[in-house]
Amino acid sequence: MFAIYNNGSVSMRSTADNLYDLKQIDAPSNIQLKPDDDTLFQDYMDSKKNESSNNQKALNIYKKMANIDTTEPVYHVKDIMTRDCATIDSKQTIKEAYDILKELNISQVPVVTFGKKIQGLIDNKTILNLILENLDNTDEILNRKIEDIYLPELITADPISDIRRVSKVMIDFKLHAIPIVDEEDIVIGIVSKTDIIKAVSNLPHLQLWS
Repeated sequence: MFAIYNNGSVSMRSTADNLYDLKQIDAPSNIQLKPDDDTLFQDYMDSKKNESSNNQKALNIYKKMANIDTTEPVYHVKDIMTRDCATIDSKQTIKEAYDILKELNISQVPVVTFGKKIQGLIDNKTILNLILENLDNTDEILNRKIEDIYLPELITADPISDIRRVSKVMIDFKLHAIPIVDEEDIVIGIVSKTDIIKAVSNLPHLQLWS
């Protein structure tokens, strides 16, 4: 499950397929159903209606649709995400955000409000653009609170999202990282490209779509 946040407000919470439809980006062809998979897809949808008693059946059908060996496990992002990731409060300044990025040698940091509820994501590019647009007032810009600037739209995923889905979304939407949030919009981790690469290297049974 994925969600789109716009300065803290959820504008969409749905599946990856609906995410592609909303953003008008074609879903990767290698996760689309083949013509002879129509029956599998209907079986999968039917099994989801009674998921409590047919959970394994639904999982196996899902694997078949994605051309994944049914004997192999499905990994969730909670298995590879960076827990207790760095965050910054929206009431802190842009300069403080820059200092965190530099100190931790990271490219982006989730912006949160009280209780670590996700507000957005601030990265080096956002900070650089703000400075370039106001070269005569650099100090003023750096001392401005994050909550006073417009943060770009943000895509998040929930902890039980399939790593394969998350990987594809990151590639297709050109994302360096995706914050992982729970059902209450609280940040519980983050998944970066580095985390994906480590997972491929360290999890021998992980099959990413080719």
